[in-house]
Amino acid sequence: MQIYKVGGAVRDRLLGRPVSEIDWVVVGATAEQMEALGFRPVGADFPVFLHPQTGDEYALARTERKSGRGYGGFTFFTSPDVTLEQDLLRRDLTINAMAEDEHGQLHDPYGGQRDLADRLLRHVSPAFAEDPLRVLRVARFAARYADLGFHIASETLELMRQLSRSGELQALTPERSWKEISRALMEPRPDVFVQVLRDCGALAELYPELDAHLAPTPDALLAALRECARRQQPLPVRWAVLLSPLSIEDGQGVEPVRAISQRSKVPRDCQELAELVAGYRHAAARALELSANQLLDLLQHFDIYRRPERFERFLIASEIAGAAAPSSGAPFRTQAEYLRGAADAARQVTAAPLVEQGYRGAELGEALKHERLAAVARYAACR
Repeated sequence: MQIYKVGGAVRDRLLGRPVSEIDWVVVGATAEQMEALGFRPVGADFPVFLHPQTGDEYALARTERKSGRGYGGFTFFTSPDVTLEQDLLRRDLTINAMAEDEHGQLHDPYGGQRDLADRLLRHVSPAFAEDPLRVLRVARFAARYADLGFHIASETLELMRQLSRSGELQALTPERSWKEISRALMEPRPDVFVQVLRDCGALAELYPELDAHLAPTPDALLAALRECARRQQPLPVRWAVLLSPLSIEDGQGVEPVRAISQRSKVPRDCQELAELVAGYRHAAARALELSANQLLDLLQHFDIYRRPERFERFLIASEIAGAAAPSSGAPFRTQAEYLRGAADAARQVTAAPLVEQGYRGAELGEALKHERLAAVARYAACR
């Protein structure tokens, strides 16, 4: 039995980057031997075991054969006879197909170290084109390492185009796709992720509505995504900004945004914020022109009293997405500050004094709204 450190831990050490998790591959062992040593099996689909002390994942060396569509359409074969080179051959990129033995010696049968030096994302073998998930993974690695000068090899990009044309991307489960997409959006260069998906035709397969809106000028969206990363915004803001091109006027982007979010099974906070940006960012960009009634109505849509953080994220996403008033009006940052002040004025009005005055039920609700409207009107008059 031989145990090797593999994949990302080896790659990131060679790049001088922090190693967040370690994967191991075991050559020359059986499942029975692993269990006898105290390793705990994980599920039934893969020969993966948890170390009895550390909890790290140890996988038996394996080969694979395409047996169906999509990410899960593979049959795996494990045996003590499977070599390290055979196991590494099934991996996606050469920079992920390196291993270290217990003495720290590097095993690099497919040129991963050379590709690291050349800043190249290159597939290991033609079998790359059998797994549609690799389109998203490679685009994610491009987003992670773009600032280090990495680029995708032309022959690898061509295989990604073939995968996009094959229709196999449609066989990916929404949950598996979203896992890659959400991680990619949180990388240092999410704009590179979107650009790569456009270049290989994957964006048109996954989100045709968005792809159609971006053609032929995606520059504004790419710049907005770069700004999200620069300002270290959370995932809901980045998702809302990604879908913001679908909103062309007040409320006209909500349905396609909702459809994409539901199709992708995104978390609720991401879907809600994306819909709010699609539905109200244009109105928010004209905040200074709104009457007190209109201003309060706008604020009420965000539940500013119980969910102030969501309202703040809406303002940030709208600003980053380029939601500005017409050129004759104030910049959106000015509109956003105005909206923050109006929200604070409305929040200062509480129900307790009205209850003390005897208001109850529906009458309390009406009185509370009246007082909040008066507070917003006073705030607006002072601006």
